[in-house]
Amino acid sequence: MLLLMLFAFIAGAGTAITPCVLPVVPALLASSATGGRRRPIGIVVGLSATFTIAIVLLAQLVKGIGLASGAARTLAIVVLIGFGITLLIPDLVARLEAPLSRLGRFGPKTRGTGFWSGLAVGGALGFVCAPCAGPILAGVTSVSASSGASARVVLVAISYSAGLAAVMLVYAFAGRAALERIRRAARGRAVERTLGLVLLVTAIVMATNLDVRFEEALAKDTSLPAILVDPTRSLESSNAVQKRLASLRPASRFATAQNDASAAPVSTRVERQAAVPGVKTPPLPHLGTAPEFTGTEDWFNTPSGRPLTLAGLRRHVVLLDFWTYTCINCLRTLPFLEGLYANYHRYGLEIVGVETPEFTFEQEASNVEQAIHSDGIRYPVVQDNRYGTWNAWQNQYWPAEYLIDAQGQVRHVQFGEGDYKQSEAAVRALLAAAGASALPPPMSATAIMPSAGLGTPETYLDTERQAGFLTSLRPGINEYPGAIGPLALNHFALKGPWNASSESISAEGAGASITGRVQAARVYLVLTSAGNLPRQARILLDGRPLPSAHAGADVKDGVVTVTGQRLYSLLSFPFAQQFTFTVQLPAGVSAYDFTFG
Repeated sequence: MLLLMLFAFIAGAGTAITPCVLPVVPALLASSATGGRRRPIGIVVGLSATFTIAIVLLAQLVKGIGLASGAARTLAIVVLIGFGITLLIPDLVARLEAPLSRLGRFGPKTRGTGFWSGLAVGGALGFVCAPCAGPILAGVTSVSASSGASARVVLVAISYSAGLAAVMLVYAFAGRAALERIRRAARGRAVERTLGLVLLVTAIVMATNLDVRFEEALAKDTSLPAILVDPTRSLESSNAVQKRLASLRPASRFATAQNDASAAPVSTRVERQAAVPGVKTPPLPHLGTAPEFTGTEDWFNTPSGRPLTLAGLRRHVVLLDFWTYTCINCLRTLPFLEGLYANYHRYGLEIVGVETPEFTFEQEASNVEQAIHSDGIRYPVVQDNRYGTWNAWQNQYWPAEYLIDAQGQVRHVQFGEGDYKQSEAAVRALLAAAGASALPPPMSATAIMPSAGLGTPETYLDTERQAGFLTSLRPGINEYPGAIGPLALNHFALKGPWNASSESISAEGAGASITGRVQAARVYLVLTSAGNLPRQARILLDGRPLPSAHAGADVKDGVVTVTGQRLYSLLSFPFAQQFTFTVQLPAGVSAYDFTFG
């Protein structure tokens, strides 16, 4: 927990140096430049306090990651206008600060410092401070929205706010010092009037939502350096942070409700109309209202890329599928999902794929679009890069399917592969209950099934989740010795120069290879090539060139050409068996994750 709080503090400090906070900086500098020497402290304390309230408590009210919206935003704008007017009209300053100074008798002795008036301005800024939400901020707000504010969530939120406030305090004192020099050189109250005007302009910008549009433009501008727009991205996206954020989330309330629910038998009419022969329709209890899509990005397979809402899909039966395009378990379910959509869409079924990335490159819209095209997906898909919708659903799995009835109620949950006929029966039952008539016969499309004798688990190639390596993966560039003698089952060995990180390993020169002994029928590997330039990797079987009879779909003459950032099929056998294989990678190619079928 302490480590997550440290990560949150660093993420908050990093956020404070991004352009996303620019809309509040002028107001921060303007309000810090007047009053006593402790006024900047009051401003930053007020900002961090109300910002924490916004990301923890208000998230429960707005049910999402809209930090600065509604009544709180309006109140903050009013406060900024009020303080701007007091600076433009000096007589109002004394009238405003008189009651605030009387309140000071009940607190710390700060007479003449402006701490309390600073606290009020900072409190207003905290409600309109809406920085670009990274995984930590998105995780805190979405957990608060969906599950309430636990002590652990509050501590992480406070740590994030403290990091943000620390940098803001530097801004405030530095700006105050600079403006003090200007004030000494200026005549009369020109500086105060200018600062008052800055506060009024800031309020107008926020009242017209220009600050929100500015942040949206920044998010879409790919020409800006990543270190400027999102300096803590690699930290927040690391497995270390993601695992600790996952610990903040309770188990999916829908899965819990399904486990606890008593059997709710399907009506005789629906069973007769929708039943799949030889399959018992699963119970379909009411598990709760489906949360809306939250914090999503690009949409695909919708008219003009327009976003969908679950409210707009009422009267449809909706199947929500959490997936990511390099997950072999997800890819094996696609023929089933595509079959469902083809068979039942015209009867009222809508499928929405929520593409929540596991690896950084899966966040790129072009990669997702290419995967949708190559996989033949026709139903709508939305990117969930910052885990907003994932967290709102308290999801923890790829793939995960949530079946929603025509009234927006979650009725069935399925994690992982399997139970396809039961899932189809559940879809048919809800369609019939929604009024669909003359449903077609049950479909013939089926998912791709893993081999019966599969004996090797998914194996990550990174420093955080490594398992089964003869020589442990060490961060940075290191030379690895390879295997000495035969490998035991489910063990792997690196040879040659490799650069290992928390997400992948990258070949650093000639002689870099991965050898493993597995029990499977098929071998898949997630690969990327720097700059998406074509680079060739060679596959060996038991130390010899790979026979064409055992080549995977992406291998030709024992070679796989790595271009796009995706999952590659390397080896294929008619049935599961034990064998040793080697993948020889050239410099510039990175490997992420072995999966087996």
